[in-house]
Amino acid sequence: MKRRSNIVFSILLLLILTIPYSVAAEGFFDSYFDFADSFADPNTGLTAFPILQIPMGGRYEAMGTAFTALANDFSYMDANPAASALLDRTQIALSHNAWIADTSIDSAVFTMRNDNLGFGFGGKFLYVPFTEYNDWGDTEASIYYSETLATANISYNFFSDYYYDGLALGANLKTAYRHIPAVIEPGQSAFGFLADVGLLTRFNFLKNYVAREKNFAVGLVARNLGISTDGEAVPSEASFGIAYSPIRPLTLTGDINYPFSLKPDVPAENWYIATGMDLAVTNFFSLQSGFHYRGGNPRFSLGTELLTSDMSFNVNYTLGLDTQVAAPMDRLSVVASMDLGDRGRYARRQMVEEQYIAGLEAYARGDLQLAVRHWQAVLELDPDFTPATENLDTALASLHLQKELTDINTLLDDENS
Repeated sequence: MKRRSNIVFSILLLLILTIPYSVAAEGFFDSYFDFADSFADPNTGLTAFPILQIPMGGRYEAMGTAFTALANDFSYMDANPAASALLDRTQIALSHNAWIADTSIDSAVFTMRNDNLGFGFGGKFLYVPFTEYNDWGDTEASIYYSETLATANISYNFFSDYYYDGLALGANLKTAYRHIPAVIEPGQSAFGFLADVGLLTRFNFLKNYVAREKNFAVGLVARNLGISTDGEAVPSEASFGIAYSPIRPLTLTGDINYPFSLKPDVPAENWYIATGMDLAVTNFFSLQSGFHYRGGNPRFSLGTELLTSDMSFNVNYTLGLDTQVAAPMDRLSVVASMDLGDRGRYARRQMVEEQYIAGLEAYARGDLQLAVRHWQAVLELDPDFTPATENLDTALASLHLQKELTDINTLLDDENS
């Protein structure tokens, strides 16, 4: 009951924060519209399949889409395909994003990791309602423009050990379908076949606290490499991102994005930036915010995430030039994610640490053979646990030296006899 009340409280808190935020924005909306218009990109809107650029929601959108290097939940499918090889938990996530006007996006993702191999599957569905009227103004039919995106992900993490999380390489294979009813315009439906390729690495840098988790990450992604069956350009782009935790509860992120065109006759948009922040207020409650600037359209986002033992809930609101400031429910997304466990990784990690410490204690007592057995058990459970390898080599060298000294003493005793 307490957890349920916390969930309700968090959602109400976000709504209380975002509704005044939206209303207050109406006062400066005109001024920042004029400012942003001077930086407008004339190449905006020349690509097909907007579903490829609209976030599912969740922390990815709440942090302004500056998620290329962080990518630590199911949102990696939008942000960086390499991240599935580094995720701790198996997840199923469902999201709803009330985008601008009557446009909505629903999505579902499943992802899991087996040692260094990660994979996932996702679907996204965008729909816009239309009403057809006759010459007399009477309603003839209610129809939908829709886009559907299906994604399959795979990634692998190379070179990982105790001190280094490794270098993950991943790819998404995507199929998009645009459905335009014939009553709107016949022959306009089309398919798109695309791919994403990403790299992700994590390590320690300027770290001022003690934790096993690495505090710095770098990501690089090429998104939407492909074609459309109707010959239109798709929104291809390259992104470089960093994520840094200067203190344990706070993570700061930044992305630089460079759109490019695979069709020579279609110019690409200008480069754009995104920044984000994640603050863990408690171990079950966190806040996110972000800023995204693209084509003269600055967007500000605010989100909150609530964690329970096996579920997480995220609600966020985004304010931009494409948002109706008089309608505070525009650009509001809600995500529910189910935690299906870690396939025993945490329990194995606990066993590894217990065996490693037992080996240290045996080594301190001078029982080298027992220490060797403990550290060999560690490496059977986790071959990448580098401290056990280093200490095992030291212990084996000491045992070898002891044997040589014993053999020399035995030889001297025989000669004296």
